[in-house]
Amino acid sequence: MLVVPISCMISIFLTFLRMSTDRELVALKAGGVSLYQMLFAPVLFCLLCSLATLGVSLYGTPWGMAKFRSTLFEIASTRAKVIVQPGVFNQTIPNLTLFARQVAADGSKLYNVFVEDGSDPKTTLTIVAPVGAISTDEARGELLFRLSDGTIYQARGQEISTLGFAEYTVRLTLSALFKGFDLGEVRPKEMSMAQLRALRNEAKAGGAQYAKTLGKAEVELQKRWVFPVACLVLGLFAIPLACTFEGMRRQMGIVLALVMFMAYYSLLSAAMSLTQSGALPALPAMWGPNMLFFIAALIGLHQAARERTFHSLFSRWRSIFQSRKLQRAT
Repeated sequence: MLVVPISCMISIFLTFLRMSTDRELVALKAGGVSLYQMLFAPVLFCLLCSLATLGVSLYGTPWGMAKFRSTLFEIASTRAKVIVQPGVFNQTIPNLTLFARQVAADGSKLYNVFVEDGSDPKTTLTIVAPVGAISTDEARGELLFRLSDGTIYQARGQEISTLGFAEYTVRLTLSALFKGFDLGEVRPKEMSMAQLRALRNEAKAGGAQYAKTLGKAEVELQKRWVFPVACLVLGLFAIPLACTFEGMRRQMGIVLALVMFMAYYSLLSAAMSLTQSGALPALPAMWGPNMLFFIAALIGLHQAARERTFHSLFSRWRSIFQSRKLQRAT
């Protein structure tokens, strides 16, 4: 969602910068073609980029993240099944000892299971169960060992307590299997539009304690539309910018375009932070940078069409200043 808008802006900026530097814009204007008549191609290009970004934001990102998450959990589940070998005490997972006397052929079912959980330094849990199973919880980003009809032996200092259970679940984060990597719960940026709307409604119903979650959901809902529109806004903004800095080298042009995009993204990041904190409502805050750059683009296009760019104004004032200085000298 970021790559397409910035690529759109740089493409249009470099094209018009080259046309301005080579005096092609002057030749077109001399032939009776105004700057407004040249807007069809860049606007069409911006709209195509907007449609591509809209597809990515509404469908591509949630689909890709869901596939990535499910694939990762499939790998984690497969690795866990490989780890648990029949008749072997396995200590591959930190602070956890696993033993199963028998394992089903597909690795999903465990029989005569022994688990020792030493994650709490003050308490040691020893769990014995006749039946167990391996599964995943993709929503919370965890690998699950579900044990049935067993007993928990809890040792705390010199005290030992016993507790029977019908079902007990040992939850492991992905960092237990993949060192330094943990997906955690599904975040708003991974959700589909329907999931985001449901999350927003739940956060609204939850009251003040869910204000942070509500802010994140509102930001993500607006962001899915802000970035596609940004392709059109930044593309139009790049045209008068290129006309202003005619004669600039391509390398410096790329740097300038990146600086302007960073200014846009800084404003957008500030709007996101203010929205998530509840200081500003989501709609005006998130759309503010787009409106600001769109107004600047319209003013810049109007000035460029009248050949009143910053560069021309600066040259005019410099020539006036030099003529007055010459008059004083004579």
